[in-house]
Amino acid sequence: MARTLAVLAFAVHALAQLKGRGFPDCNSGRLKGNDVCDQSRDAVTRAKALIAEFTLAEKLNNTGSTSPGVPGLVPAYTWWNEALHGVADSPGVKFSDTGDFRYATSFPQPILMGAAFDDELIKDVASVISTEARAFNNFDRAGLDFWTPNINPFKDPRWGRGQETPGEDPFHLSSYVHSLIQGLQGDDAKYRKVTATCKHFAGYDMEDWNGNLRYQFDAHITQQELVEYYLPSFRSCARDSDVGAFMCTYNALNGVPTCANTWLLQDVLRDHWNWTSPDYWVTSDCDSIQNVYSPHGYTDTREEAVAVSLKAGTDIDCGTYYQSHLPGALEQGLIDESDLDKSLIRQYTSLIRMGYFDGDAVPYRSLTFENVSTPYAQQLAYRAAVEGITLLKNDGTLPLSIGNGTRIALIGDWANATDQMLGNYKGIPPYFHGPLYAAQQTGAEVHYTRGPGGLGDPTTDSWNAIWTAANQSDIIIFIGGIDNSVELEGKDRTVAAWAAPQLDVIEQLASSGKPTIVVQMGAGQLDDTPLLKDDNVNAILWGGYPGQDGGQAIFDIIRGVVAPAGRLPVTQYPANYLQKIPMSDMELRSNATSGSPGRTYIWYEDEPILPFAHGLHYTNFTAEVQKSASPSSYANNSYDVSSLVKDCPESYMDRCPFQTFSVDVANTGSVTSDYIALGFLAGTHGPAPHPNKRLVAYERLHNITGGSTATAALNLTLGSLARVDDKGNTVLYPGDYALLVDVQPLTTVNFTLTGEAYTLDHWPQPPEARFQDTDYFVGGYGSGAPYQIQVPVDA
Repeated sequence: MARTLAVLAFAVHALAQLKGRGFPDCNSGRLKGNDVCDQSRDAVTRAKALIAEFTLAEKLNNTGSTSPGVPGLVPAYTWWNEALHGVADSPGVKFSDTGDFRYATSFPQPILMGAAFDDELIKDVASVISTEARAFNNFDRAGLDFWTPNINPFKDPRWGRGQETPGEDPFHLSSYVHSLIQGLQGDDAKYRKVTATCKHFAGYDMEDWNGNLRYQFDAHITQQELVEYYLPSFRSCARDSDVGAFMCTYNALNGVPTCANTWLLQDVLRDHWNWTSPDYWVTSDCDSIQNVYSPHGYTDTREEAVAVSLKAGTDIDCGTYYQSHLPGALEQGLIDESDLDKSLIRQYTSLIRMGYFDGDAVPYRSLTFENVSTPYAQQLAYRAAVEGITLLKNDGTLPLSIGNGTRIALIGDWANATDQMLGNYKGIPPYFHGPLYAAQQTGAEVHYTRGPGGLGDPTTDSWNAIWTAANQSDIIIFIGGIDNSVELEGKDRTVAAWAAPQLDVIEQLASSGKPTIVVQMGAGQLDDTPLLKDDNVNAILWGGYPGQDGGQAIFDIIRGVVAPAGRLPVTQYPANYLQKIPMSDMELRSNATSGSPGRTYIWYEDEPILPFAHGLHYTNFTAEVQKSASPSSYANNSYDVSSLVKDCPESYMDRCPFQTFSVDVANTGSVTSDYIALGFLAGTHGPAPHPNKRLVAYERLHNITGGSTATAALNLTLGSLARVDDKGNTVLYPGDYALLVDVQPLTTVNFTLTGEAYTLDHWPQPPEARFQDTDYFVGGYGSGAPYQIQVPVDA
């Protein structure tokens, strides 16, 4: 017994030693007595006291994403940690090979979670991710700063990183990211849980298209489209959600690299959106500071590149360009020490806000591996997959009765997916419940074969296995599409059609007369025309990248254990759309001169294969707007613009409430199902051309039983009604408006605004654009190792 107690005491001591290893020590050394450890002082005063102890060389050394710290004062710290859909492999995150911290919960990719249109779900997911991140941090396996979310709108189906985003609609992204940041950063009044980083600011949605690399690309965007489409999600991050950090991008915006863009980082971000808290900081994307000099050629020297970036407001360099060239910039008088202090104080104020120096006073310090991948987290990962999976076609075949005695042919490149289900920016999940695993749990007799791949691999060596599986089965389920072999960071797609061998196999399988279900995987939509037109293909599901429980979620929907209610978060275009518009064309509106048919459901003038927010159910719904929700009948309802703005109590007038439209949704079928109430606005108000429609509100209603009714609240603000003029100003216009409930409207509310137009937001005007053309490019990510330099004391 005595030996057992001794071993236990040693283990507790070792655990305590390990748990505190990555944090500063306020009880000894140079920190003892320094005001940075005085919890009664404000965070800025504490940070200034710490930075005052840094020598000039130490300040310069700590400007990169991997900061070496200061011996005896503050430990090394890695700012670059990832958690896109779970704690993820990255320079700052270290999974264990065995024992504790060898895995973390892996949720679906944002593109599938976006399809759920469920902001409460997103907040819950983010809260689990930040809890697990804190547990990793407590044991020196992660930092406190996470470079997520990617909140660029997914406007072009070719984009390899579209999987990282919630979709194409700016309102949807803004609402999604607000909930995400709340979950990540927590609601503790004193201590931020982790720091989220909204990226990539701004105009970034291309990797490598036709020789146009992201490192050299100059995004030409009008102020009108910048404000109405490319920036709302970032405004939500900064102004409305108090995100702790931003990331500037590889590309230039109208001639100026974003990391050196004072107008973008200062005039818009910090001044116009009031993102001014002293603990807010900006990091570059990796090697973006180098790109300012080359390939953008924005400056003549490397020293000018780092100086203009630092002064513009980029506080951290992901890479080593700051550490290499700021000393020269200092010697040349391009910066002074106060510029370094400003950025370092921002960074360490942020760490103080997360309790980095406060030991066990921080409530999150008690989290351990027991708080990672809990039963609740695992169930939430499953629920997130279920809520996002979208039914694209169904002739009544689904749901299927599958159980003992059922014979299933499970065919396709995704049929036995494991790691494939995660997408990119992934961690290590506790398990993989792929389609084959899930099929086997049903008790059915499963005949599995891989089949043709997503790249159009020949099927010569697969036919025998495919037909053997099909002939031995009563039901055929084909799971294919695309994956990270064709869409990924650094890799944009070149086609939007299904690979020919996959279509050939599906067509022949479906012609057997057996129930045939196709599950399309991947983020970028494929043109489903051949499958939609083939009456022998009974149903199509879209599954995205569904995470650790993706296979179980897919099979539970196929079997009717749960009902599908996801909606496509993007438009499904015809395959030839890619030939009609260059990926480098940032314009959204259709253009007769260039031949562009427009981008996104808001401006696309042709007929999509499947529209944005398309999604079928196993039941039927009707919807009706409550008449009593308005002080008068909705018929010919009229509002005076001057009265609306006069009664606005908000400092930002676009956030002023306009009207809550209560929508009664009735399930007229027999299957219990969720339903997403979507409110689109259309009309001829504001400058021409007028958008087709715009999403302005949504709410997911849960578990509506057959024959019952639930009520959704569609909350509209003055910003919901406003349009953006050619200067970027947000204006409330008189005119006719129509609120459309659902994609194919189940009900419509018409109303009118009268009086004079009123500007809700005056947009800060940029300096004259400087457009660049260059053929030279570089790329790559910065080193994860601390980079040390020596600077003369008198530099």
